[in-house]
Amino acid sequence: MKKPGVEIAVGIFIIAGLLCLAYISIYLGKINLFGTGNDTYEVKAVFSSVTGLKENTDVQIAGVNVGKVTKIRLDNYVAVVAIKIRNDIKLQDDCIASINTMGLLGDAYIEISPGGSDVIIPPGGKIRETEPPIDLKKLIGNIAFGKVE
Repeated sequence: MKKPGVEIAVGIFIIAGLLCLAYISIYLGKINLFGTGNDTYEVKAVFSSVTGLKENTDVQIAGVNVGKVTKIRLDNYVAVVAIKIRNDIKLQDDCIASINTMGLLGDAYIEISPGGSDVIIPPGGKIRETEPPIDLKKLIGNIAFGKVE
């Protein structure tokens, strides 16, 4: 004799498990299903070198994530980096964007040092002051061969 109550309970348990798995996958993957992507604005920054920087890399102010790198392209032999910044973060026009690494050999990310100006960079605007990453190989070579300046 079949027990439909047990089969229904197992079916509900499996469906609940699949829903939990889907929710965790979406939450951890930071997928935006409902189009609430208007909570950021884009700015651009021009660097002489973006060695180690990749798309979807974090952008930080004082160690706090405030955005992501969305696109890196080459334009007239300089790297133009498109950055999405949270709407609640306002960047002054004299802020400085620098490429740093997490630890000695970690991933590259962009650190923004706030400025002191009252003028705010508008959406679609440009960060004027940038600093490329430190060339670690060159620095170590200079130290090894006594060419430290």
